[in-house]
Amino acid sequence: MNWRLVKWIGVGAPALFALVFAGWIFTLPPAASFAAPPPIAKEEAEATLAALKPPKRQRPLIAIIGINDATETTDYLMPYGILRRADVADVVTLATGAGPMSLFPALKIEPQATTAYFDAQHPDGADYVIVPAMSRDDDPSALQWIRSQAGKGAIVIGVCAGAKVVGDAGLLHGKRATTHWYSLKELQGRHPSIRYFANRRLVVDGAVATTTGISASMPMSLTLIEAIAGRDKAKAVGRDIGLADWDARHDSSAFQFTRPFALTAMRNVMAFWNREQLGIELSPGMDEVSLALVADAWSRTYRSRAVTFAATAGVQETRTGIRVVPDQVAANWPAERRLPDIGASPPAKALDQTLAAIEARYGMPTADFVAMQLEYPRHGARVEIGGAAAPPLGQNRLP
Repeated sequence: MNWRLVKWIGVGAPALFALVFAGWIFTLPPAASFAAPPPIAKEEAEATLAALKPPKRQRPLIAIIGINDATETTDYLMPYGILRRADVADVVTLATGAGPMSLFPALKIEPQATTAYFDAQHPDGADYVIVPAMSRDDDPSALQWIRSQAGKGAIVIGVCAGAKVVGDAGLLHGKRATTHWYSLKELQGRHPSIRYFANRRLVVDGAVATTTGISASMPMSLTLIEAIAGRDKAKAVGRDIGLADWDARHDSSAFQFTRPFALTAMRNVMAFWNREQLGIELSPGMDEVSLALVADAWSRTYRSRAVTFAATAGVQETRTGIRVVPDQVAANWPAERRLPDIGASPPAKALDQTLAAIEARYGMPTADFVAMQLEYPRHGARVEIGGAAAPPLGQNRLP
């Protein structure tokens, strides 16, 4: 055996890999910059609300569907919590199968019903079906049920990468749509007839709506409340969740796979010896939207994972009836790895506080890395709302 050749291969292969990797990193765009998107025409805003008016009942029925393994945490829980706050519709969380749901990247819950039970109770179908991102975009049971609901006249809303599920259900053919920035190319590749509509957090075309990233669930839910019950009701709920104002404006170009994003992901993944489990104590009546945002954000750092704990193994009910199963049974948690109690923190405030805490613990690149995954404009530009300057994006306001 030529040991000199083996030696050169052993040295050269890693060097070649490093060279190729460095070249790839160099091709990525630098850090994203945020710009204030132009205001949305009054006619477009009115058309959006008109398209989202309840199609059947005066008090609508809203079903949020997920699969039992790895439905996205905030996509699933945020619309539920906000819409339940408004009390302008009956809202139910569903799973395709019996038993608990393991949400991704954090939390375990008991859904309120299965799709089969829902169909038996409501043979005429829902008014709205909200479709979160799922670990399997092509789950046969989910796709069949979504198609069935659309056939019964429901307005289908794909949240974040849930647009891929809606697309696989055959409901986006030839329609205007959007999705999470990371899933856009995949969505277009699988469904080339889709007409991508940039710079909008919410896009409605006929009886189908889609949104951008995870944080878009907040303005989407408020827009839906406005369509059902009027602007005053939506503004009241917005104040309750810490969101002074909202609309569909969005700077799509600010969200992309950048050099800092890639480097932060790789650096945090490689620090495998420095992982943390951070504890969130469950308590009755806690705000499920804030819980979802906090657990979701901390579990996206690639440095930490948020786990819930309680003194007993029994489920804990949130403010509006979500039954959360604790990940661990424990009377307490080490103080240095315990996250602040959720309580009744307004969700918009809870998210900003969490990103600030992530920055303090792991640095600004990691906080920005998490915000990019959430498609949340943390360091945005000043924008105009109704002719008046609004606070920077990420300070209790979502565009």
